[in-house]
Amino acid sequence: CRSALDLVPFGIKPLLRRAAAYEALERYQLAYVDYKTVLQVDCSVQAAHDGVGRMTKALLEKDGVNWRQKLPPIPTVPVSAQMRWSIPSAGAPGANTPPATAPRGGPGESTAAGTERARTLKEEGNELVKKGNHKKAVEKYSESLKLNQECATYTNRALCYLTLKQYKEAAQDCTEALRLDPKNVKALYRRAQALKELKDYKSSIADIKSLLKTEPKNTAALRLLQELNRA
Repeated sequence: CRSALDLVPFGIKPLLRRAAAYEALERYQLAYVDYKTVLQVDCSVQAAHDGVGRMTKALLEKDGVNWRQKLPPIPTVPVSAQMRWSIPSAGAPGANTPPATAPRGGPGESTAAGTERARTLKEEGNELVKKGNHKKAVEKYSESLKLNQECATYTNRALCYLTLKQYKEAAQDCTEALRLDPKNVKALYRRAQALKELKDYKSSIADIKSLLKTEPKNTAALRLLQELNRA
């Protein structure tokens, strides 16, 4: 993970995997820092939110109420790194997507302008999520998706729907995201959460098992699978 981060600083996957490794080694302070760093890059990563919650509890038990004072510094993620993860790279799978995923601007609105506007709307939605205004964020993401059907926007809106307890809509958004990126971890995890709430345990377990083929040590997914097996 360190080698991967040397090549691509603030990469979400290596940060999450290193955090999981630190957690397994009971190096909770370092795991906490990595999970918090991920949330600076993309505040919608549920696995990082879950990790922060677990580490907070573990550190509170280990070091008491002053546990924060013993933490190593949390790096500040530059805006350029945040931008990198919000814009699909030209060489990424799904970049040459069929016309269904092309921006649908009004007549005379160029594709580039439509894509840029969609990205701005998505970022506005992300800011609203940080402030806890999920209902307004849904509106921003919906506007963005009219211009550009992007996987990350669907998974972000799904997170809002989960928070708003609109589980059917959350599951639908994840299905759309998976149409664009069939192995998307966030989409599989969030659809599994939605299906669990809709009491479709069989389909929820199938999604988690698909996720675990890609990320076999995803702690949030493993925990959800345990809950589903008990349901």
